[in-house]
Amino acid sequence: MRQPRDPSAHKGTENVTPGELIYLVWNDLVGLSRTRGVPAAEYERRKDHGLGWALAGQSLTPFEDIADNPWGPMDEVRQTPDDGTRRRIVLQQEYPALHLVLCDSLNPDGSPWECCTRSFLAAALTDLKTKTGLDLHIAYENEFGLLGDGLEWAAPFSLDAGRRIAPFADLCAAALIDADLGLETFEPEYGVGQFEITSGPAVGLAGADRVVLTREVVHEAARQCGLRATFSPKPAPDAVGNGCHLHLSLWDDDGRPAAYDPGSPGELSTVAASFCAGVQRHLAALCALTAPSPISYLRLVPHHWSCAYDIVGVQNREAAIRICPSPVADPAARGDAFNIEFRFTDATASPYLAIGAIVRAGLEGIREELPRPALVDGEPDDLSEDERSALGIRRLPTSLQGALDAFGEDETAKGWFTPTMVEAYTALKRHEARIYAESRPERMCERYTQAY
Repeated sequence: MRQPRDPSAHKGTENVTPGELIYLVWNDLVGLSRTRGVPAAEYERRKDHGLGWALAGQSLTPFEDIADNPWGPMDEVRQTPDDGTRRRIVLQQEYPALHLVLCDSLNPDGSPWECCTRSFLAAALTDLKTKTGLDLHIAYENEFGLLGDGLEWAAPFSLDAGRRIAPFADLCAAALIDADLGLETFEPEYGVGQFEITSGPAVGLAGADRVVLTREVVHEAARQCGLRATFSPKPAPDAVGNGCHLHLSLWDDDGRPAAYDPGSPGELSTVAASFCAGVQRHLAALCALTAPSPISYLRLVPHHWSCAYDIVGVQNREAAIRICPSPVADPAARGDAFNIEFRFTDATASPYLAIGAIVRAGLEGIREELPRPALVDGEPDDLSEDERSALGIRRLPTSLQGALDAFGEDETAKGWFTPTMVEAYTALKRHEARIYAESRPERMCERYTQAY
């Protein structure tokens, strides 16, 4: 994973008119960008203390309802902008600019709220740095589908598929570049109307910010082209699923790749191997945070290159944790592009919660100096039960309910959060599971497609 560059603050904020809306955006427990807008003329006055938001708003489902929660009608937090994330992006001159800034959810005294997803990740990254001296570089692959009239079938991965949506693709790419969001590739994917955007790495919190901003730019570009974009993990039960693959690498204080060791199995260093072992140990519970919708489990099935078992493998697309060797031949630079891909995530998860929980699990592995995990080749589903048992391979949860049960039984994982956060999050997700159980899979895929 190559070295990231720092994002530019206030990108494109020239030519702002006083009445232009600046959207204060926060990413909530269901991974959606909620917002309140302020006129540009009001932003400087508002930015230090933000805008109020009811605590119970954190228990909004992706739909038109709210789950039972610890707060009811009482109290609020301040959605407070991080000015360094502010972006003003002009896609087409005849449309208003997309002007937004990401927020932290803060208590009235300015401390992080216990249910703020962004603060959760920030604290996990601070602990990783304090206890290991390591920084985390973060990059994402975002798969999404386009919906709209006139989108016909084209061969998967074909130039034809890419050129049919060329106005959207070029508009989106230009906006992502203008916003300094690290665009690396834009490509047609396997599914009908499915595409993927890969972003280069950013250090720490900026990597998660980048994925939130990228999704909103994609949505905006689609709107301006008369289309809709969806990051839903399953647009239909029989459709190709959309993943949101997370790539991480560890770096030391001297700017050297700490996850890479050419003399170790899979070229995985001792510290990175322990990190992966920690994640592997808590994978069942992690799924409640990384694949947190009922339809996520229509995607996490065997033989679909999405991962259904808790295995680690080198270049194995059926692995939950995939080691990605460097393409660089030069031994002196080979470690720079080495990274680890976590494939059990999708866009119904808050990236802040997903990454933060993975960091917490990996840090547990480093603390305990867990032994390196076995590296598994091929399809684990093709092995017998006895063979999988001998290798310590376990099936990931097959439903959101199962993942929530695993989370509830994992005292270490629950300990990464306050009791209030555990109560609010599990109540919200069990509410989603009930909605799914009372409907048809086709209808629920449709609803998540609309929401994401």
